[in-house]
Amino acid sequence: MVQSLVNHAGSSIADGDVKKFASSLKGNVHEPGSAGYDEARAIFNGMIDKHPGLVAQPADTADVQKCVNFAREHNLLVSVKGGGHAASGHAVCEGGLMIDLSLLKSIKVDAKAQTATAGGGVCWGEFDGATQEHGLAVTGGRNPTTGIGGLTLGSGSGWLERKLGYTVDNLLGVEIVTADGSVLRASEDENADLFWGLRGGGGNFGIVTEFTYKVHKIGPMVYGGLLAFPRFMAKQVIRGYRDFIETAPDDIGGAVALITAPDMDPIPPPVRGMLVMGIVVLYAGKPEDGPAAIKPLLDLNPVMNMCEPMPYTAVQDLLTAANPPGRRQYWKADMYPELPDELIDALVDAAEQPPVSPETTIIIQPLGGQVHRVDEDKSAMGWRKAKWALHILGTWGEPAQDDEQI
Repeated sequence: MVQSLVNHAGSSIADGDVKKFASSLKGNVHEPGSAGYDEARAIFNGMIDKHPGLVAQPADTADVQKCVNFAREHNLLVSVKGGGHAASGHAVCEGGLMIDLSLLKSIKVDAKAQTATAGGGVCWGEFDGATQEHGLAVTGGRNPTTGIGGLTLGSGSGWLERKLGYTVDNLLGVEIVTADGSVLRASEDENADLFWGLRGGGGNFGIVTEFTYKVHKIGPMVYGGLLAFPRFMAKQVIRGYRDFIETAPDDIGGAVALITAPDMDPIPPPVRGMLVMGIVVLYAGKPEDGPAAIKPLLDLNPVMNMCEPMPYTAVQDLLTAANPPGRRQYWKADMYPELPDELIDALVDAAEQPPVSPETTIIIQPLGGQVHRVDEDKSAMGWRKAKWALHILGTWGEPAQDDEQI
């Protein structure tokens, strides 16, 4: 008997039913205590420590159908893991069935048609690697380990959004398993109402096993990197960034970050541990035009200029080392029509107050460009006219600090 696999009524599921289900799958099934169970249930946010009664790793869409049918027939709580990167922890449930899509890794790129189709368990680093072989890209997550599924269904923000719009603005269609076990296609021409909701609705419409995107000529080389400033310049620099970006060409993406300089290369040792601010830069035009394109930012006199021609995949990897999995995460976000001086001052002042963890980051992210050109009613993703997004990313290591840091 798998004692921890219980339905909504609190009853355990018979061992024979579990074994029959497990043997029907081409993929894997992990029970508590078995090899692979803890690895499968682990997600990015170390503060989430839930124990599913069973973890299924389907090998194909038919396996996903079997998982959905088993859960429905036994009235089980279900969670779905794509990359497991969401700080909310929805990828893992307590006592129910966790459906881990990590085996659905197919990626097919049609360079001529400029489309790419990927399985629901693909992460952005894998997707970018495949599309960049053809000099193609779409707006994707800022960490290579982020799953394409959760990010896309939640709208899809990334460094390319000012040029290409959100990920959902480039989504052409999906294959999805719905709660009754049906496999459907959804696009502008097929199940269009479902397709509308999938683009920014956040989830619970079904389990997407395959995504097809329009991809665009980007890279493989772009101009990007980091500009760093001492924290005492933050209010002045953020004002300058705001004034520049609101009229900047769509090829320029990035964000402002209030951070503690991490203990890692290429940060010089004397700077590590100091309160600083940085600007993440991505210029998607010709790399040789990058310095001229960001000249107003260079005129703000950064103390470190780490921008240069680099692979697009390197820009996508800029924040990875400073954001390892397993740390404790508590995040908040908001969107704003404007970025007034008063808001800038409040954010900078708040970022300097103890007991904020040195790993906690405030990111001010510009929108505009192609994001603003998509009709408000085109998909479930709203707030199209917001000019700025704010992310307060609380990160720390010790469980004893949870209440204080939250």
